[in-house]
Amino acid sequence: MAVLKVIEVLANSSKGWEDAAHNAVTHASKSVNNIKSVYINEQSATVKDGKIDNYRVNVKITFEVN
Repeated sequence: MAVLKVIEVLANSSKGWEDAAHNAVTHASKSVNNIKSVYINEQSATVKDGKIDNYRVNVKITFEVN
């Protein structure tokens, strides 16, 4: 039986939501091992001069606990 834990991470990117999710996993993997999945909980963006300038995601990252 595996024991799984879920953490919530906020991340951003100037490129897009997919890149923001990638940044969340990359940053979390620096301190968390055995990441199994990521769930995009929420997406948002900031706008500057009529254009999106920063994409944000709120993700839930699931990892296995040893």
